[in-house]
Amino acid sequence: MSYINDTISFVRDTFESKDFIPLHEPNFSGKEKEYVLDTINSTFVSSVGAYVDRFEEMMQEISQTKKAVAVVNGTSGIQVALRLVGVKIGDEVLTQALTFVATANAIAYNGAKPVFIDVDLDTMGLSSKAVQSFLEEYGELRENGCYNKKTGNKIAACLPMHTFGFPVRIDELIKICNNWKIPVVEDAAESLGSEYKGQPTGSFGEVGVFSFNGNKIVTSGGGGVIVTNNDALGIKAKYLTTTAKQPHAYEYVHDELGYNYRMPNLNAALACAQLEKLNWFLEKKRGLAKKYEEFFKGADAKFRTELPETKANYWLMCVELENRNARDIFLKETNEAKVMTRPIWELMYKLPMYKDCLKDEQVSAKFLVDRIVNIPSSVKG
Repeated sequence: MSYINDTISFVRDTFESKDFIPLHEPNFSGKEKEYVLDTINSTFVSSVGAYVDRFEEMMQEISQTKKAVAVVNGTSGIQVALRLVGVKIGDEVLTQALTFVATANAIAYNGAKPVFIDVDLDTMGLSSKAVQSFLEEYGELRENGCYNKKTGNKIAACLPMHTFGFPVRIDELIKICNNWKIPVVEDAAESLGSEYKGQPTGSFGEVGVFSFNGNKIVTSGGGGVIVTNNDALGIKAKYLTTTAKQPHAYEYVHDELGYNYRMPNLNAALACAQLEKLNWFLEKKRGLAKKYEEFFKGADAKFRTELPETKANYWLMCVELENRNARDIFLKETNEAKVMTRPIWELMYKLPMYKDCLKDEQVSAKFLVDRIVNIPSSVKG
């Protein structure tokens, strides 16, 4: 497999380094230090401050939504988003097994049960056809929503994830879910800057959630944001994530179970500086993707590119290997050469806490987990 050595050399040349090359590191070439220092000087470093407000306004504009609510991380954002659309203890939520564990965990935090539906081979995200097939077999429409006629539980939401920033066929999913009275929450954690048919991801469902973890295309160190076009849900999101405290000049009145999920102003300052460079990050990402695409032409590894009618942010770039053995050899040799590569996540139903969850055949997910490898995707410059 000489192409692996060629890949290692290409990556080193591209990133101009003979040292360890990480999978994805943050780029702080904007006003990050200036804004963070400004926050420290103001003493407003916690959950109240001008940068939190500015961050939410910037995210409303970027996501083309009416309301954005800053939170401490993407996982907490999904947890709250599911509660906003009515997910309760004992309910079921349709999602994909090919995802980062936070997607399933956020469902479980609400006392609900993930139901794992297969993904599409090309998007690596939740398959609308698989969702339709599942609902035709298990779904039962009632006056107050959709129920699983075999378990008796309410199917309270659908949670697709835009894998590595490649958009799912979100319009098809929403159409199907609307027919079955199932609200859609978008796990857009990885897809900031991605578009589907000219519209930003995160803006299609009842609620969308982005992550600003340290390894994302834009980072606040730790952070997330809930976005929605439903004013009432936006107000409720802000209320729940700020400990469900009623406004009062001095009294502490909390009339509902809320969460202390507020993003600190310090993190928001970092996020604002990063968001100012989002278009530059996206341009650099797309340039790197083009280089990879050209390099892997004719190789035994297929570089994954965006589909027609989509614009991917190329957060984590990936290749598809011939089989599991080829994948394992590629991972071993690249990592031993200090070029960081990683496999796609383990399928959620193989984890001990989700092993008894309902699932379909997972044909595409099993194919992808044997073949997909992430390669260095950092922004240089």
